[in-house]
Amino acid sequence: MRFRGNKRFASAVGLVLGLLCAVEAAKVNKHKPWIETTYHGIVTENDDKVLLDPPLIALDKDAPLRYAESFEVTLTEEGEICGFRIHGQNVPFEAVVLDKSTGEGVIRAKDKLDCELQKEHTFNIQAYDCGEGPDGANMKKSHKATVHIQVNDINEYSPVFKEKSYKATVIEGKKYDSILKVEAVDADCSFQFSQICNYEIVTPDVPFTIDKDGFIKNTEKLSYGKERMYKLTVTAYDCGKNRASEDVLVKISVKPTCKPSWQGFSKRIEYEPGTGSLALFPSMHLETCDEPITSIRASIELETNHIGKGCDRDTYSEKSLHKLCGASSGTVELLPAPSSSANWTVGLPTDNGHDSDQVFEFNGTQAIKVPDGMVSTSLKEPFTISVWMRHGPGAHEKETILCNSDKTDMNRHHYSLYVHNCRLILLLRQDPSEAENYKPAEFHWKLDQVCDKEWHHYVLNVEFPTVSLFVDGTTFEPFLVTEDYPLHPSKIESQLTIGACWQDNSGHDNDTETVSEPTSGGNARMAQFFRGNLAGLMIRSGKLENKKVIDCLYTCKEGLDVQLPEEVASAVKVEFNPNQSSLTVEGDDIDAFDKVMQHISYLNSRQFPTPGIRHLRISTTVKCFNEESCVTVPDAEGYVMVLQPEEPKISLSGIDHFARSAAEFESQEGVTLFPELRIVSTITREVEADAESEAAEGADDDPTVQETVVSEEIMHNLDTCEVTVVGDELDGEHESLEVDMSQLQQRGLEMSSSNLGLVITGVNTMANYEQFLHLIRYKNWHTEALFDRKFKLVCSELNGRYISNDFKVEVNVIHTASPVEHANNAMVQPNFINPVHHASVDLSGHNLVNAHQASVVPSAATIVIVVCVSFLVFMIILGVFRIRAAHQRTMRDQENGKENEMDWDDSALTITVNPMETYEDQHSSEEEEEEEEESEDGEEEDDITSAESESSEDEEGGEPEDQQGASRQQQLEWDDSTLTY
Repeated sequence: MRFRGNKRFASAVGLVLGLLCAVEAAKVNKHKPWIETTYHGIVTENDDKVLLDPPLIALDKDAPLRYAESFEVTLTEEGEICGFRIHGQNVPFEAVVLDKSTGEGVIRAKDKLDCELQKEHTFNIQAYDCGEGPDGANMKKSHKATVHIQVNDINEYSPVFKEKSYKATVIEGKKYDSILKVEAVDADCSFQFSQICNYEIVTPDVPFTIDKDGFIKNTEKLSYGKERMYKLTVTAYDCGKNRASEDVLVKISVKPTCKPSWQGFSKRIEYEPGTGSLALFPSMHLETCDEPITSIRASIELETNHIGKGCDRDTYSEKSLHKLCGASSGTVELLPAPSSSANWTVGLPTDNGHDSDQVFEFNGTQAIKVPDGMVSTSLKEPFTISVWMRHGPGAHEKETILCNSDKTDMNRHHYSLYVHNCRLILLLRQDPSEAENYKPAEFHWKLDQVCDKEWHHYVLNVEFPTVSLFVDGTTFEPFLVTEDYPLHPSKIESQLTIGACWQDNSGHDNDTETVSEPTSGGNARMAQFFRGNLAGLMIRSGKLENKKVIDCLYTCKEGLDVQLPEEVASAVKVEFNPNQSSLTVEGDDIDAFDKVMQHISYLNSRQFPTPGIRHLRISTTVKCFNEESCVTVPDAEGYVMVLQPEEPKISLSGIDHFARSAAEFESQEGVTLFPELRIVSTITREVEADAESEAAEGADDDPTVQETVVSEEIMHNLDTCEVTVVGDELDGEHESLEVDMSQLQQRGLEMSSSNLGLVITGVNTMANYEQFLHLIRYKNWHTEALFDRKFKLVCSELNGRYISNDFKVEVNVIHTASPVEHANNAMVQPNFINPVHHASVDLSGHNLVNAHQASVVPSAATIVIVVCVSFLVFMIILGVFRIRAAHQRTMRDQENGKENEMDWDDSALTITVNPMETYEDQHSSEEEEEEEEESEDGEEEDDITSAESESSEDEEGGEPEDQQGASRQQQLEWDDSTLTY
């Protein structure tokens, strides 16, 4: 029994020892707690408890046995969950352990949450056990799990309207789909409570309704006479059925029927030349009748097609315009304004006016031949052809603008520019060469401009085999180039023609094509006539025109302009066409749009613009939110009236009658024609009379006189001065007009001369023209047969639009005898060579009286001889002089406008009365008839005696008779009735 007892005791001891060992083993914290990886939670704004899915439970494998048969065991801390830790900044949540043994816990909010501030929260959580021993050493942590918590909203806010009040204007008699929109917002964070589900008009019995989106419209057509303004109270509800905290007031005004249009637009706009830019629409605005506009587009067109060549341009000659635009020399004008030096365009019809550009009309029957030598164009070097053309659809036949063809024998076309079926074609046949290969010969351009009946500017730059065409400054490439053989060798001269092509009816060889003979008898050798208008036809050899020059030639001097205000420059887009005759304005802000329109102006930079009407048209397109109800703005039409400019009066003045010795005419320098020429231009203005001066006038003065006329000098350019010979043409063998070519080139002027005179051309100041005209000299190296010469000077501006007076100059030749050494001669002679202003006085004093002459002035040579004769001869001369003086006094009383008499100073002489005086008085009429007969027979009057020197006789005998002394005042004449011839 004892043994058995010992066994039982031993078993009990072993069991206890095993349990103790197990407990000791359990005390070791070998495992980490375990939790889920992700948790999702929901919390309401007014609650702190978070509902998690899945629940927050931490597990630990170190947890002890819960039940151990009959032994009472104390649980250790190693398997228990002591807490949860939240990781993150400013996390408004905390985690709490509910049961350490089971690891169950909860998450709750620290403070009250606000969904409107933050709808969701995300953070990390971690569990940890209680560790080993009583002090919890060697604590284990679980992994970090992510927690997403959503804050549920509660309907704590009410809707609030965005505006304090709303206003709108409607037109009577119109039913709108939408007049205006009211809008409320809700501060709640959830979709349900933040959305506005309904709007309501609180005011009863009004003809309006509102939909769930806040759009208000009328339920019936409104009448301005019935009600001019409606006041509505509108409220809003969110989807949680909370009503707006404050209702809103809506005012809807009713306007009478409105017509969209441009308002404040003056149909007639007067433009005074020289005033610069003129605002066209200074107070204009667009009335859209309060339609909801999204965009506006307006096109403003200035119609100037009826003026000149499409708009107002300088009317200088085309050659001058090329020079002003920077083109180099070598330009030949083939259609110049008719003048004495360029008369081949005389027969062509023109525009019959000088206000605008001069153009030439070709009606299918006229053509002109350009004189030989005007153009020396070699097809081997670059050249340019430029022309202004206006052409309609025309027939289906060739119409020649410019043609260079054989002059005789054959009909070969060397080069030509022509129109055919709305195509512009340049024919360019190469000269004969060694290689008879095909080469480009015809260049075709198919252009709408050729047949649209409008003016267009064409420039052809030819640098074989390349040809460039510019139409109104825009480049066009040929759509077709055909080739042909070079021309056959020939020595036939060519003929350059305009408006048709020169043909030889007898010829059989035609390198281009067979042409029908024209039926017009007068132009029997012309074919392919042009129908239309041409102007400014030019050929320039050796160099091509650049784009800058071409643009300058085409640019108008008038057009539209706009200075955009800075505040609207970015809100509105403005675009011009190339010649600024139209512009488009686009924008979406109607106020900014109106400001831009008010700054659009008309500008004409010409000093003397072409007067007349320029039509204006404004076309407007408006887009609205609802295009079906968009407004239509009618076109606005008006016109700019360019007033007649103050026309300048160009006045030429100076010495118009003077005499010079024959030696000066025969000298190397010659005689200056216009030594004291003055060129002055004035305009006459009407100005209002001074009010004070009017008040000072007497009561009897005419009260209707409100304006006074004043004249003032202005400066402008001249483009032509023409010196022509009055009477017989210049004889190139004996006389000429001389100019200083270096001074001519220095001033940029050009000159052409003929036996009729000189033509000086080029746009330049009046001062430069005046200075150059001072340098023109007349030379004559055969003055024996010359007694006077008359010249006429005329200057003009703008290709003849303004023309000066005819300034005529008469130059007399003083024929002198051989000088006689006498002390008093040098003192006496200057008294008879003073120039006479504004009168026609001939100072040759030794000629017979012409049948048309009224008086004769004694020459200086006669004076010298008379002083030197013997006493006997002197007495005879005195007797004759007294007789003639009495006769001349009678004739002088009958003459009008005679000035500057030159009488003999005989105060110191003793006069003996001659018996011949009585006879002269009785027979003065008979003696005058006798003198006329002698003058007609061409006999010279002998005014010296045999007592004079032989040298004097020789010199006097060589002097010719003066036939043009119409303004002579006195005559010293010998009585030779008793002499024997």
